[in-house]
Amino acid sequence: MPLNIVLVEPEIPQNTGNIARTCALTETKLHLVRPLGFSVDDKHLKRAGLDYWNLVDISYYDSFEELIKKYGNNNFFYATTKGNKRYTEVEYSDGSFLVFGKETKGLPMDLLSPNRDKTIRIPMRENIPRSLNLANSVNIILFEALRQIDFLNLE
Repeated sequence: MPLNIVLVEPEIPQNTGNIARTCALTETKLHLVRPLGFSVDDKHLKRAGLDYWNLVDISYYDSFEELIKKYGNNNFFYATTKGNKRYTEVEYSDGSFLVFGKETKGLPMDLLSPNRDKTIRIPMRENIPRSLNLANSVNIILFEALRQIDFLNLE
């Protein structure tokens, strides 16, 4: 089973587009949890230049609970600036789910609190009111997970 990227209520279409391109190029499945801050109909995708959207293995969910019902037995990691462990300190495996929150607020506390032992973070300077861009964060963590599984099926 491939690795999985989960975006919970993404808001910015360009970020999701960049993440979708990465997923297409790495055979990573993309899971989008509604509501989305943009439209994914063909007209909007073509206008945004997302001609590779059809190459992405993508699923949509009306809630995070819907995704958990389907895949809850898999290994989940929750990316947050408040994470307990660095993203390099955990062991990823085939089928791991890497979960990211919306650009303006991240993942909600009601999702993070019961999963504290599975929260991961990217080290960065403290006391700065900004964090890394969502698409950049996904790429950093995804490529560490891919490295750990020896870039399975990639050249």
